[in-house]
Amino acid sequence: MVNRTAGRFEAFTKIRAGMALLCLASGPALAAPLDLDGLLPDGSQYAVLVQPLAEKAEPVYEHDSGLLLPPASTQKVITALAARLILPKDFRFATTLERTGEDLVIRFSGDPTLTREDLQKLLTQYKQQPGAQPFHNLWLDDSAFTGVEHAQGLPWDNMGSCYSAPNAAITLDRNCVWGAIYSDAEPGKPTRVNVPVDQPIRVKTTAPIVTIEQIKATRCYLELIPSPNNEYLLSGCLGKRKEPLPLKLAVQNPAQFAKEVLEKQLKQLGIKPGGEIKIGKPEGGEAKTIATHLSAPLPDLMDQMLKRSDNLIADNLFKTLGGHYYNQPGSFANATAAAKAVLKEKAGIDLSRAILKDGSGLSRDNRISARQLTEVIRYIGLNDKELGLLALFPVAGESGTLLYHRGFTKPPLKGKLTSKSGTLYGTKNLAGILTTAKGDRLLVTQFVTNYFPTKADSGKKTIEQFERRLYGRLYQQNPDPKADLPLEEAPAPDAQSPQGQEADPGPGADDR
Repeated sequence: MVNRTAGRFEAFTKIRAGMALLCLASGPALAAPLDLDGLLPDGSQYAVLVQPLAEKAEPVYEHDSGLLLPPASTQKVITALAARLILPKDFRFATTLERTGEDLVIRFSGDPTLTREDLQKLLTQYKQQPGAQPFHNLWLDDSAFTGVEHAQGLPWDNMGSCYSAPNAAITLDRNCVWGAIYSDAEPGKPTRVNVPVDQPIRVKTTAPIVTIEQIKATRCYLELIPSPNNEYLLSGCLGKRKEPLPLKLAVQNPAQFAKEVLEKQLKQLGIKPGGEIKIGKPEGGEAKTIATHLSAPLPDLMDQMLKRSDNLIADNLFKTLGGHYYNQPGSFANATAAAKAVLKEKAGIDLSRAILKDGSGLSRDNRISARQLTEVIRYIGLNDKELGLLALFPVAGESGTLLYHRGFTKPPLKGKLTSKSGTLYGTKNLAGILTTAKGDRLLVTQFVTNYFPTKADSGKKTIEQFERRLYGRLYQQNPDPKADLPLEEAPAPDAQSPQGQEADPGPGADDR
């Protein structure tokens, strides 16, 4: 009896989906269901919601759209909307050099784009001011943020990679250092590491050079082990290769990193403090501003955050909007509460059942439904004239993480899909707006999780096959297999990278 009931329910669900595509009169419709089942590897799970972009419209297709699944970087859409609704239109991160009594203070704001050159300009302005008075201590004020610098649910083995750089009030040079490891000598010889001499970190390698056959036999791979004092150990093995393997190392102690950078800069500028460089906020005393550095405006920051899927900008902006909303130091905790509150108050979007742990989507603890995220995209689409956010999204075959997205680089999809991608280990998501061949605009949210293809699935059960059918048939509004998108070739990733599963196309990006 139980099995018969389950069978009837499954049949009813398929009929309901088919009738929705057949009978929807108020918007675009398909002639038959999309037939997405069986296109992903066994054990995979997917949720899809397709709905016309309109004030009042019912879904034309949905599958498990109420399930709470990992959003990955599609969560940056929530951060973007919350920031746009909370922060002033002219918002910029401000880093100020101030004088308080006998001390100088650099007041950091969590600016994710602040560089050492920006700091040097602030110090130069101090030195060049008429009658510049000597100072005792130089304080590095990190009070803009509070709490942990990594969100709950971030895997420990990603901590050393730049796309997982800590989100601290004192952020300098993206809290990231580039280097390289060399394995061009004969197998059995040690690898060697190169890091620019002006970078205040220390990197050691114990990894020997091995052959590809040895890697396969021993399952020995290159491993990165960071320490809190900005020291890094590369262990395991690395295959012989002609070209050096790039390293992008996340700074583990941003305050100490900035302190050591400033020590060198003060010496170069001939500025001698009477005391020392201290981390924290000095007590008492009236502050007088000497110089200020401003970041790019909010739309420019969010353009990089969305198009390049920049995690550092997303999470520092997330903490900032939490601090701004509650008028207190920003944290992941108050940012989560602020984002949910403002979307409810100003957009009528209820995310009370969503689980948000950060603003970037890197945390594996994040959970949201396709239905909830579609509501966010819908609000952005309907209010684009006021918000101006859609222009910041990646566009298929034209910009951002969709520039080289397999299947989207050529007609008919090129330029027709404006969508935020989200990729983590086992997760392949998209959320945005598709313009069909007839000119209709469809909200399309795709969540694919527990996605672990094997060699046996190649060419048969893959994300490419799934997206070919989903977007091809939606674009043509045609269930015929001829409407499926052509399959495009993609370059193979470098399997020897120590940067983790989520190879990034640029600084701060975690997905393609």
